[in-house]
Amino acid sequence: MALAEKKEDTILAVRDLKTFFNTDDGIVKAVDGISFTLHKGETLGLVGESGCGKSVSCLSLLKLIPSPPGKIVSGKIEFAGNDILGLNEEEMREIRGKKISMIFQDPMTSLNPFLKISTQMTETISLHQSLNKKESLEKAVRMLFLVGIPKPEKRIHDYPHQFSGGMRQRVMIAMALSCHPGILIADEPTTALDVTIQAQILDIIKELTSKTDTAVILITHDLGIVAGMCDHICVMYAGKIIEKASAPDLFRDPKHPYTRGLIKSVPRVDKPQKERLYSIEGQPPNLIDLPDACAFHPRCEQVMDICRKKFPPEISLHDRSVCCYLYEKES
Repeated sequence: MALAEKKEDTILAVRDLKTFFNTDDGIVKAVDGISFTLHKGETLGLVGESGCGKSVSCLSLLKLIPSPPGKIVSGKIEFAGNDILGLNEEEMREIRGKKISMIFQDPMTSLNPFLKISTQMTETISLHQSLNKKESLEKAVRMLFLVGIPKPEKRIHDYPHQFSGGMRQRVMIAMALSCHPGILIADEPTTALDVTIQAQILDIIKELTSKTDTAVILITHDLGIVAGMCDHICVMYAGKIIEKASAPDLFRDPKHPYTRGLIKSVPRVDKPQKERLYSIEGQPPNLIDLPDACAFHPRCEQVMDICRKKFPPEISLHDRSVCCYLYEKES
């Protein structure tokens, strides 16, 4: 049973989404039956260790899974009255960039190094907003100004290599928001940036999306980021969402043993460090041919026999949900 939903302002509803990759060694179940909803103006965090399926989940929302070897096996992605999985490529081009935009991890590989920023930005704006070349350039300059790039009317004619990492990420944010999308997907937008620049980038995303009531899906493994940015959080492990809760509830009272381990492993500046920082024992599982059991059980300090035999159902606990047999009697 899932969390209570406000259907009247739901902008995205994902149901039992599965994305698998066929490899020589077997089938990798990168995303294995996830479900969540996103509401207008809400910021939703997808959290988990590297390889848990966060990025593949969001690439699936835009049907950007490389095929082969990847394939969206089943599920529903309801957006604006349509199931995205049933749309053809031409219909998807109307959605990508215009209605759902994405900021990728590395802006240097996302930006074409051979094209000026002006060319890359105006192409998106003119395609989706039917503006001429001059109007598109003016819009692009305004967007660069909004994300804090100095002298945008001059810098827009530079190449990506002439920008620092933080400035390139600002360009990516400007491009993603230039068409006023309903949903912004930010895939670890502060990776490889220093702490000061990270804070600036997050502030820009938060400020600009709040002005336009844009919903945000924030992918990260940094719990400090989701604590200050997100309204709700989905914790992923081995291709599944194992806990959903509001950000305050999750940090105040994490339920799943994995979630508790993640939070305990974050350094605390408000408490004296008297012992070594906590770390979760073991390694994330191999996603090839996983058995029908809780994938976290080899690393769990509260493992039971049932955990080794069958994956737990999603258990509703008031306004949150968790996939763990520890709470089966409370449902």
